[in-house]
Amino acid sequence: MKRTPPKTFLWVAFASVTLLFTAASALPVNAQEQAGEATAAAPSSAEANNPLAKFTAFNAHNYYTPALSEMDDQNANTFWLRYAQPFGKWLFRGSLPASRVPTGVGETTSGLADFNAFAAYLFNTGDPNVSVGVGPLVVAPTASEDETGSGKWQGGFSAIYFNSKSSKLQWGGLVTWQTDFAGDDDRPGTNVLAVQPFYFVQLGKGLYVRGSAVAVFNLETDSYNVPVG
Repeated sequence: MKRTPPKTFLWVAFASVTLLFTAASALPVNAQEQAGEATAAAPSSAEANNPLAKFTAFNAHNYYTPALSEMDDQNANTFWLRYAQPFGKWLFRGSLPASRVPTGVGETTSGLADFNAFAAYLFNTGDPNVSVGVGPLVVAPTASEDETGSGKWQGGFSAIYFNSKSSKLQWGGLVTWQTDFAGDDDRPGTNVLAVQPFYFVQLGKGLYVRGSAVAVFNLETDSYNVPVG
């Protein structure tokens, strides 16, 4: 059986479409060639990490969790494939995860998880080093195993902020909210808020240190997962 979308979801998913962005401008070139090359490389490195950058990108990320609180001798892993494509003042980003999750003492289940995508409207903030985007989000129940997905179609919104004013440190955050509106009625409903603060410390020569842990708050069950790493 399918459930019709609640009015609250429709209002949030479609009326919450607003927002902002301008591409980062290049820094002025220094008279000295070596200094000029270093200066020019800084915004390129920063822009490469900008989730709202207006260029097509394909990324692969792997997140390994070596230990889980309140679960002795258990670990988890999620491998993400992400594709981003700008079109006009919008940016589309689709993500497909494959997860390995604990299902019991010494037992795990692996498989595809749910595909999610959002379209962020890119706002002109008036500052080329500050990017903001807001738009609707949809999640498709593509999981190959019950343990790796929700079995629900979900909708909601996303909001992203990115600050690259410093050539050494860029920071920002991604906030998403999603709730189910259709799918398997035998599976629990979803109402999830995810908060992902992130930062990038540039080391030079294209190398950087990053932090981008995602805190997940399940508003349906009043539970949460806040990774540290």
